[in-house]
This record gives sequence, structure tokens and C-alpha cells, in this order.
Amino acid sequence: MAKKTHGGTPAIDVLVKSKTPHKVYEYEHSREMSDGYALDTANILGVDAKTVFKTLLTLVDGKPVVAVVPADHRLNLKNLAKAAGGKRAQMMEPAAAERLTGYVTGGISPLGQHKRLPTVIDAGAQELPAMLVSGGKRSISVSLAPADLAALTRATFAAIIDHA
Repeated sequence: MAKKTHGGTPAIDVLVKSKTPHKVYEYEHSREMSDGYALDTANILGVDAKTVFKTLLTLVDGKPVVAVVPADHRLNLKNLAKAAGGKRAQMMEPAAAERLTGYVTGGISPLGQHKRLPTVIDAGAQELPAMLVSGGKRSISVSLAPADLAALTRATFAAIIDHA
């Protein structure tokens, strides 16, 4: 379990401790947020939604798997199951995701979770110079290179979004 050692969140502490280049963004979400935290983040920061990624907790054949997908897309559960070497995937209940990661829904980061979980990042991230993910609070995001996120989480890249 990552501990707060640098005065930030466990996610930011992972970045600082590993000396991974990153940028921290702190902001307040809008009151409406009809499209969710990740899309609201893109709107507030004035960045392309394709560069803001949401962290989703799933169960693949009953085992937890983290999916990191662009804010403006939906996770394809069949593709995730295949990428994770399983047959069936489903979304995890929010309360279970919070207990497992140590973060609150809307602020779940792929970094600094209580326990390292298998992680799959959508393959489209590899085309970006930087991506934004939650920094471990609803009001904090961090920008870093997709390859750095993959290295820190031991993630794999796979096509896991719906293309509608």
C-alpha cells in the first residue's frame, strides 16, 4: 500500500518517489457534471477529452482488473475480458471499488492503490505524448506519458473501448 509521504495523495507520491515526470492539476468540478468527472475535468481544464482518461474497476471472471479508458468513450467489457485473459467482465460495484483502491469514486487513480491490480490501458493512449488520469482525489488530475503510467502500474495496452 502506498503511503502519503510527500504531502499529496498516494498517486502523486508514487510519481514523486519514482521521479516520473508529471504535472499536477488542481481544480473544482462544476456543479452539473451530467457527463461524469472525467469529461468535466476535460471541460474545466480546456483539454481534448481524448487525453483525459477515467479509471474503471471491473471484475474479469470474478477477479479485479483496472481499465483505463478515454473520458469520451465507453469500456467494451468483452474486449477487456479478452485482454485480461478471461471470458467475462462486469463493472465492480462502486463501494467495492472504493474499499479495494482506497480512493473515492470519481477520484480513483490507477496509481497508488492499496493493492497492485492487473491494469489494462486503452491502446489509443500510446499515440498521445501525455495523458491525464486522476491524481487520487476528485479535484486532482496528473498528466504523464502513457508509457510511464504503464510502467508504474505494470499495465498492458489493448483496444478496450467501444468505437461507436
